[in-house]
Amino acid sequence: MGEWSFLTNHARVLACIAHDPGVRLRDIAAALGITERNAFGIVADLTTAGYVLKDKDGRRNRYRIQVHVPLRRDTDRHQTIGELLAVLVDNKARGDLQQGVEATA
Repeated sequence: MGEWSFLTNHARVLACIAHDPGVRLRDIAAALGITERNAFGIVADLTTAGYVLKDKDGRRNRYRIQVHVPLRRDTDRHQTIGELLAVLVDNKARGDLQQGVEATA
């Protein structure tokens, strides 16, 4: 049986960003076992779709997740990115996410 995961790489990248908004693409790639180019493409997808905002912080990027944005292809109800991350990310990171929401609201 081949390797597989319950989560897509997009969800896994989103969880990495939620855990550390200042994470580098190199670190995302290493943590997930993907190429930097793939990590770059996924972050680009997430920013284009409006799930993540990217801010320049010197030579690095800092990311802000837009937790109020609904998930794509939802089923019965409109679930948000924040609701998904509440399941995937530890309590400390959840608190950081909530502060980020209040700061951008």
